[in-house]
Amino acid sequence: MKIIIAGAGEVGFHLAKLLSFESQEITLIDTNKECLLNADNHLDIKVMKGDSTSISILKDARVAESDLVIAVTSSETTNITVCVLAKQLGAKRTIARISNTEFIQHKDEVGFTKFGIDELISPEALAASEIRLLLSQSAFSDTYAFEDGALTMVGLDLSRTMAFAGKTVKEAAEIFPEIHFVPIAIQRFGTQFTIIPRGDTQLKEGDHVVFITSEGGAEELCKITGKTNTDIKNVMILGGSKIGYKTARDLANSGFNVKLIEKDKNRAFDIADELPNVLVINGDGRNVDLLDEENIGDMDAFIAVTGNSEINIMSSLVAKSKHVKKTISLVENMDYFELSQSIGIDTLINKKLLAANTIFRYVRRGEVLAMTKLNNMDAELLEFKVKARSKICNKLIKDAGFPRSAIIAGVIRDGIGNIALGDFKIQEGDLVVICGLPRSIKEVEKLFL
Repeated sequence: MKIIIAGAGEVGFHLAKLLSFESQEITLIDTNKECLLNADNHLDIKVMKGDSTSISILKDARVAESDLVIAVTSSETTNITVCVLAKQLGAKRTIARISNTEFIQHKDEVGFTKFGIDELISPEALAASEIRLLLSQSAFSDTYAFEDGALTMVGLDLSRTMAFAGKTVKEAAEIFPEIHFVPIAIQRFGTQFTIIPRGDTQLKEGDHVVFITSEGGAEELCKITGKTNTDIKNVMILGGSKIGYKTARDLANSGFNVKLIEKDKNRAFDIADELPNVLVINGDGRNVDLLDEENIGDMDAFIAVTGNSEINIMSSLVAKSKHVKKTISLVENMDYFELSQSIGIDTLINKKLLAANTIFRYVRRGEVLAMTKLNNMDAELLEFKVKARSKICNKLIKDAGFPRSAIIAGVIRDGIGNIALGDFKIQEGDLVVICGLPRSIKEVEKLFL
């Protein structure tokens, strides 16, 4: 697959890195020499210095032969222009990163495909959606929903007091036979190794375990692990960025009590005018006295989404020290993800990583409907649609020939999520959620072609 990426910033670099591991033919275009040099030194890809809106540059990159053009520069206008030009020059498919979420809301009405843009991706909208989902599953450190929650991925750390700590997956299943969840990935405490669990895999104290749950599974998991899915009502948001604004608006419209702290006076007044249901405070979120004055200790959740990762992390730690139940921090530096479990913040999110993961699913073969990489783990979750000609169609899971480093997490049939074990028969039209290590994905894809 020949892919052209316009923009060598964090989203472009991360995408190029993911795709280079897949042995795709990648061309990365940017005007920044240093960014390109970094990519050239660390990735097995072709780099081109130049303006991606230049027709001659696109032709030099052989855009007419490209299967996919992804425009992820920091300029929305540039990204739209690149996609329009690329499609006219013969690119098969185009994706544009945008910041104006109105474009997505009115996508069908405007008809962006007529202009040559097949998909629109908004990192800010993705981050706001991720935050809403995290608040709805407050007991867990990471979440991802498939088909409006028919199946939901949740992650947590195992403590010594949890019922299945020290037991194998098979032993745990025998103790809780009627459960609606199953472990699909494990990261051993103090290591970077990701394990796809089998029946004889032991669940150990300190493990970070990712589960897939069907309806009611999250509540069962909370009961068994002793965690509490707190009913979150009062939320404090630090930062009136696009993410902060969108999150505040969506939460307020959903009945949450929202306080938003914004340092810039003009921005604070603008938000207050536009969001009458949100209490907007003009102040510096680094000021602990201000947070105390605004009763941070009475908040159920604290969400830090300023443009400064360090401020977000430190203010979230302050919130945690005031016994706020759920803390979420936006970070720009992907290296910070490895710190999330050790420093005490419930969840770190990165809008660029969310965007890259969303775009990445368009590269997968087969009918991939959704895809996410597990935070700080070397594994992917993918949702495939089963076709009549798919090799897996009309087979029992145990006879499907899955590689050892991949597992069927669940199956959605007629809108209902199922925790599917070995005797479950896959049918045409099923939506199958797979968890696998990167080395297994190509083999898995072949089963759904």
